[in-house]
Amino acid sequence: MADGPQQLVPIRPWLRRFYVATGAGLITLLAVAARLEPAEQGFGTHQGLGLPECSFFVLTGRRCPSCGMTTSWAYWMRGHVLRAVEVNAGGAMLALAATLGGPWTLVSGLRGRYVWFRLNEYVLIAAAVATVIVVLIQWGWRMLV
Repeated sequence: MADGPQQLVPIRPWLRRFYVATGAGLITLLAVAARLEPAEQGFGTHQGLGLPECSFFVLTGRRCPSCGMTTSWAYWMRGHVLRAVEVNAGGAMLALAATLGGPWTLVSGLRGRYVWFRLNEYVLIAAAVATVIVVLIQWGWRMLV
């Protein structure tokens, strides 16, 4: 595939360092999620990292908006996409973003130019807003049911 004109634009040095750190961080998160055993009840997998039980759940008896995100990532890394969406759809969206974005940011940062495509910040903002909306809708549904 030929490079487009936007891909040939060099990435500024400070942004290259940011991309490398971000890409390495996202890939590390995916690797950690791959090693975790997903909790059967759909949340609590983070406790496998030595973290405490969700404070919101302890105080209210209800799941917080991020309950199930680590479990979602653990299912995602095992290829159980539907189960990942079921336990936390926003978490599955973030896992997809990390799966696609981790390698892209790392390679783009290391090469000093965009590979495959140049990131459109409007698409990034729309994806972030969509993820927040999905998380809040799923949390609202959990509160009602």
